[in-house]
Amino acid sequence: MKNKKLSIFCVGVLALTILLMGCSSESVQSMVKPEGEPVGINVEPIPPSPTPEPTPEEIEEVVEGCYRSELTNEWIPEELMNQRPIATMVDNESLALPHFGVNSADIVYEIMNSTANDRITRLMCVIKDYDSIEQLGSIRSTRPTNFMLAAEYNAILVHDGGPFYNDEYYAKDYVNNLSGGFARIPNGKSLEFTEYVTPEEYTNSKGKTFDGLNKRIEDAGYSKEYNEFYQGPHFTFSNDDYKLSDEGSVSPATTVELPFYHNQSNLKYNEETGLYEYYEYGDGHIDELTGEISSFKNVIIQGCSFAQLDENGYLIYNVIGQGDHGYFLTNGEAVPIMWIKNGETAVTVYTNTDNGKEIVLNTGKTYIAIVPDDTWDEVVIH
Repeated sequence: MKNKKLSIFCVGVLALTILLMGCSSESVQSMVKPEGEPVGINVEPIPPSPTPEPTPEEIEEVVEGCYRSELTNEWIPEELMNQRPIATMVDNESLALPHFGVNSADIVYEIMNSTANDRITRLMCVIKDYDSIEQLGSIRSTRPTNFMLAAEYNAILVHDGGPFYNDEYYAKDYVNNLSGGFARIPNGKSLEFTEYVTPEEYTNSKGKTFDGLNKRIEDAGYSKEYNEFYQGPHFTFSNDDYKLSDEGSVSPATTVELPFYHNQSNLKYNEETGLYEYYEYGDGHIDELTGEISSFKNVIIQGCSFAQLDENGYLIYNVIGQGDHGYFLTNGEAVPIMWIKNGETAVTVYTNTDNGKEIVLNTGKTYIAIVPDDTWDEVVIH
């Protein structure tokens, strides 16, 4: 609970900083220095010119004990600065609902998990402050694609098993992963829907004890801090809320319908909150821990080809390379984007198709859907 308290502290300090701006030189610093008096004999002193009001670009907002998260640009405790995130595979079958802890994720990927079962999807939740989550999941198996996506954040991949196609990735030097053995929390469902990540040791109602995430990381010998494979911040953020129309032509984007047939995934823009709300199975996606709908400030829709690995529907996305199918959405607007990823650990860079510039995200959480190229024409944004 330590980090959660620190997060509240950061918000409080930020509010106080705003109130004191203009009277605290530690919080607001002007880039313009007042002129001094001239020096000379028999010269009348010239009063200094008034100090110009600093422009927004000249104001450096400082929040004591906090820094801007590299995943969301939100203020979070500075003790988390060097901590690696986790990337947790969350079962997205209807029987796995309700989810726990998904709303604590900084970035949520939705990816087709199989070509079978109407292209059912799975979520990969990238989370920086995992100590603050009481329960996360339920968790499920991973696919080869997720190793390469988790690597973009130097994240520890958390899952429960997977097909033998994963074997070559387990051996990669950049991969740190934890598979299975997490808390089994009885919920009246089949065993595969009962496994959840907990930060610390957990004893269930049947008296069985499970190690928590922190001990699992320690026992595996993994560093909790960024290591030599960290590529640096993934996204560029704006500190000020902005509209894409400030940069050129855009399209309205208040509804997104995705060709994930089993889950019926879609997003709806809430004008009051300025966030995109996630829906599936015909209803809003509610996190059981918060009781709130999953919402995102930024939405990235990435078109990508894939290779089916066998008749069971196992697949791997061709995420290494480049593609010209994509959209970036924020504040009810959308622009077409292209993407490029130069290697397994390389960061995927998204650029505006019209001007070639890397996209700039607004402060907040991000949802990323990787949509198969063969159904790209079925993406509807209006």
